[in-house]
Amino acid sequence: MGLFIESGLQLLEDYQKKRKHFLQKKKHRQLRTVLCGRCRLLSHGQMITAVGGNGGYSGGKQFISAEELREKLSHLRHEKALIVKLVDIVDFNGSFLARVRDLAGANPIILVVTKIDLLPKETDLNCVGDWVVEATMKKKLNVLSVHLTSAKSLVGISSVASEIQKEKKGRDVYILGSANVGKSAFINALLKMMAQKDPVAAAAQRYKPLQSAVPGTTLGPIQIDAFLGGGKLYDTPGVHLHHRQAAVVHSEDLPALAPRSRLRAQCFPNFQVAFDDTTSSRIRSNGLNGFSIFWGGLVRIDIVKFLPQTRLTFFGPKALSIQMVSTDKADEFYQKEVGVLLTPPTGKQRAEEWMGLETERQLQIKFEDIDRPACDLAISGLGWIAVEAFAAGRSLTTSDSDLEETEKQLQLCIRVPKPVEIFVRPPIPVGKSGGEWYQYRELTEKEVEVRPKWYF
Repeated sequence: MGLFIESGLQLLEDYQKKRKHFLQKKKHRQLRTVLCGRCRLLSHGQMITAVGGNGGYSGGKQFISAEELREKLSHLRHEKALIVKLVDIVDFNGSFLARVRDLAGANPIILVVTKIDLLPKETDLNCVGDWVVEATMKKKLNVLSVHLTSAKSLVGISSVASEIQKEKKGRDVYILGSANVGKSAFINALLKMMAQKDPVAAAAQRYKPLQSAVPGTTLGPIQIDAFLGGGKLYDTPGVHLHHRQAAVVHSEDLPALAPRSRLRAQCFPNFQVAFDDTTSSRIRSNGLNGFSIFWGGLVRIDIVKFLPQTRLTFFGPKALSIQMVSTDKADEFYQKEVGVLLTPPTGKQRAEEWMGLETERQLQIKFEDIDRPACDLAISGLGWIAVEAFAAGRSLTTSDSDLEETEKQLQLCIRVPKPVEIFVRPPIPVGKSGGEWYQYRELTEKEVEVRPKWYF
């Protein structure tokens, strides 16, 4: 009798597993799709990396290395091809691939800026487009044009499709970018747009690449027959950059680094936050001086010298909480709260294995114009912090205009995990205020000729 009950329970368990598998495939519209176990888990949202040194995995026989992925693209610099290079607007500096010439050679580049739907409301894309072109010109690359896009809303995708058709001239087209910049989502959107006029692209939609938040989803170049009249479209493995937060965070914490909705500015000091009377009094009289701000467990900012009116505005994933404490209590606070209040890392076990904030960078920021942010502090793989010497909306007084040169310098110290990079850059004009303070640079005739056009 016991044997029959045990067999019945086993059959019930097997049935429940198969039913769960069926419902998952139905939910993701995969009933007629054959997937390997890894792809199935990735498409269902599980975090499985195959790249050693990423997602908390040091490597091994089952992992491919970042160097091996790069090697799969090394042939590009010896071929005649059209490069479509993707950059994440939320992580512009961290995802730019500064050494893209090592991969693409002298091949022409169409620069595609992804995820613009995540920018704050009322952002003037004319200003953002000009800002992107200004930043790109400093890289001295062979960029034909710049396109602001959203794979989610299809904004800007049609202009990219038109530019590819115009410039490919029988050449193969390679979609290139850092890991998780949105290549697979972009290709799906591109094929959808091209399918309206091109039957070959319509047929290619059946071979849409898999999308996942985990780096290393695509492990080799994938050829897609998407064009009439010669030339192939290639989805390529994401280039893994050791200086991004994704290289140090555990794979199960990776979703916390990916913004899912429109960015919302989080400002400090913020008097809507409930501080005790002593803290509120200190901030009102002396600003942020003597305070430390934690961005999850990944960033610490110690304020050394700010003006009382100076404000920091954070743009990044909402899953990371921002906490402010007095600098003299910051070390104790971090040790106590990392893995609990300050995440990632998530959980005490990962916190005990966490390397900590080993990289320390002292910054002196000089500002000239009090009507615009002094700069952005971009944290590779996370987002950015706008540094406003004078909080927006504050009226100019005589004492402000008579500031000594030594007072026009802000000092702070930033700590991040090793080897995450910190970029100090001109402020990106986002939100309604960005369109008000942004200034277009006057161009020479020569600059107008060589400067790439931008579209959205």
